[in-house]
Amino acid sequence: MLAGMTSEPEQQIGVGTPDAFQRLWTPHRMAYIQGENKPSGPLAGDGCPFCVIPSKSDEDGLVVARGEKVYAVLNLYPYNGGHLMVVPYRHVADYTGLDGPETVELADFTKRAMTALRAASGAHGFNIGMNQGESAGAGIAAHLHQHVVPRWGGDTNFMPVVGHTKVLPQLLGDTRTMLAAAWPAGPLTV
Repeated sequence: MLAGMTSEPEQQIGVGTPDAFQRLWTPHRMAYIQGENKPSGPLAGDGCPFCVIPSKSDEDGLVVARGEKVYAVLNLYPYNGGHLMVVPYRHVADYTGLDGPETVELADFTKRAMTALRAASGAHGFNIGMNQGESAGAGIAAHLHQHVVPRWGGDTNFMPVVGHTKVLPQLLGDTRTMLAAAWPAGPLTV
């Protein structure tokens, strides 16, 4: 045992029952938990963040790339570093509501996201998907968005398993710059 340490859990006066967990305080996540800026209904006029983001600069909106029908944006509450979303500009809730050109560009941007993430960060694999509706876990169910989450061998290490902590080694603005620079231009080959 190191000098000055005791075998007893540290007393946390006024913050609940001591439980031997270390805490990494992330008060910025309270906005997500409380649903701040979450649209209150199905219409774009209800303050949908996915409708507002395109009006911002790429840096302020964390936009990685813009297409004609969709754009790619970093997730403010990422599961892993580089977690981004492909989002149609049009306010549509369900995948079946996309028209043909939107569906094609959403698929193309998903491929571009994978290509950029591999080039920029050496991603080994990906979790890709959509949560359709609140009951399926969609945080913003009123506006369709597809998640592209990069994965690496061993990325579920002791921190989330034992420490109940997720470590993101890069600021979102720096990640956006890195991925925007790696975003492939021109047609992709299959």
